[in-house]
Amino acid sequence: MSPSAALVLLAAAFGTALLSSIFGMAGGLVLMGVLALILPVQAAFVTHGVLQLVANGGRAFLQRSHIRWKILAGYAVGALAASGLVAILAFSPSRPLLFLCLGLTPLLTWLPGDRLRLDAERPAHAVLAGLSVTGLNLTAGVAGPLLDIFFVRTAMSRHAVVATKAATQVLAHLAKTVVYGAALFRTGGEGMPAAWILALAIPLSLAGTQAGGLVLDRMSDAVFRRWTRWIVTGIGVFYLVQAARLMLAA
Repeated sequence: MSPSAALVLLAAAFGTALLSSIFGMAGGLVLMGVLALILPVQAAFVTHGVLQLVANGGRAFLQRSHIRWKILAGYAVGALAASGLVAILAFSPSRPLLFLCLGLTPLLTWLPGDRLRLDAERPAHAVLAGLSVTGLNLTAGVAGPLLDIFFVRTAMSRHAVVATKAATQVLAHLAKTVVYGAALFRTGGEGMPAAWILALAIPLSLAGTQAGGLVLDRMSDAVFRRWTRWIVTGIGVFYLVQAARLMLAA
């Protein structure tokens, strides 16, 4: 990895952890796109999994008193099923397909969540969330907008939403790291950043998580819900343009 690419990765580790700690999902979407631009696809999945595992784990720990553990338990059941299925299929997307999926995923935020009547606080829906969100995470690299649909109908505060989503995403990113890491390291870990780069990126990710929590404390629930949708939509449009560029260049 070149020095410039290493600097981009380190800056993205801090900035996207900050963003995720405030809005609960936008950071992972940005980070996956950055990594897909500078790393091979499988290496991008594993690196994203490691960094987001740390960022979400740190966020879940800092907000642990707000986690809804019953939701997390149901989510874990679905996540385990999805992980097993993707591992058996041995699926790995191309770079153009990855950017297409990244671009389409934010459109899920515009689905009428109130009409779908999905509620993460209902046990069956928590399992469905684990199955669908982890499945999308393992194919597109991110699934925050889909996860958000399961929280639209809840009466949870912004702290409970961010904390519980962070805890579920610890499971999702752990699954991604294991599924893609097993395949990648059988071939010698080609394309992965050097260990020292990850060693620097991890504390930067934790620092971004800490800083984002301070911003979240000063934000109202109304502002939190309004800006999340527009931010991820803008990111999605950028990725769709990138996908079109890659497909035309192929």
